[in-house]
Amino acid sequence: MQTMNSEQYFPPLWEFIAEVLCVKLCGNLKFYQSNLYSTVVPSDEITINYKHGLPLITLTLPSRKERCQFVVKPVLSTVGSFLQDLQNEDKGIKTAAIFTAGIYGSEIAASTLMEILLMNDFKLVINKITYNVQCPKKEKLSSEHTTEMENMKSLVHRLFTALHLEEFQKKREHHLLEKIDHLKGQLQPLEQMKASIEARSEVKTNGLLWAGLALLSVQGGAMAWLTWWVYSWDIMEPVTYFITFSNSMVFFAYFIVTRQDYTYSAVKSRQFLHFFHKKSKQQHFDVVQYNKLKEDLAKATEALRRVRHCICSASRGTR
Repeated sequence: MQTMNSEQYFPPLWEFIAEVLCVKLCGNLKFYQSNLYSTVVPSDEITINYKHGLPLITLTLPSRKERCQFVVKPVLSTVGSFLQDLQNEDKGIKTAAIFTAGIYGSEIAASTLMEILLMNDFKLVINKITYNVQCPKKEKLSSEHTTEMENMKSLVHRLFTALHLEEFQKKREHHLLEKIDHLKGQLQPLEQMKASIEARSEVKTNGLLWAGLALLSVQGGAMAWLTWWVYSWDIMEPVTYFITFSNSMVFFAYFIVTRQDYTYSAVKSRQFLHFFHKKSKQQHFDVVQYNKLKEDLAKATEALRRVRHCICSASRGTR
């Protein structure tokens, strides 16, 4: 039987002191607690191989003690998604983190792409057990091979688009039709309420215009009566001048307050909006919600028009 000395059972004291000093210097206490109080398994416990161009990570699940393989998509998968897949596969995994290799390793962010992670060796800590992972070095492709790969990817993307574009557009059209029907259903009661408010506001605005015409008619009749029956033109001429000047002051004051020219159409529109908003508050008509629904309906209708145009163009191209 082969004998073993005490150093093989217990590490020297200076190595333990060095680990503690590393904790104090680096400040990454989370990693070094797992490194000091966990069991370090051999590096071949987790293997990384490439199959069909995709990384294949093989490891032993801590709860089931079974070897499990995880296929990683380097461009799409992240460190966080990979750790989440581990926890979904083995519910006994309470904590999982990835650190860079070496004594002064730091935790790798969950948003890091797996393509970046697999460029160098790293440490995987699962339930305070540290796994040293060695990543195989991939051969660098030449510039010609890289160009061929990019052209191949572009060709595959175009073929996928050509084969699935019409199906996607059909689904998009169906989704837009459902959205338009839903928006029209929400707008129908608001449209009825809006039409009622507009009708009442129009009646009040027209009444105000007719009242202004009547006031001007009374003013003209009074001026004629005072000029020809009560006084003479010599007396009434200065009065008409001051009345005209007063009207000019009123028009100028209107411009200062509203920043709009005093035109009959502008006055009518402004008075109509005043009556409309006043009546909307009384009947609890939400103008903001109505405008938003109208904008969403217009955008959905325009998107549906573009989708149908693309479908028609594609159908003509296949003939």
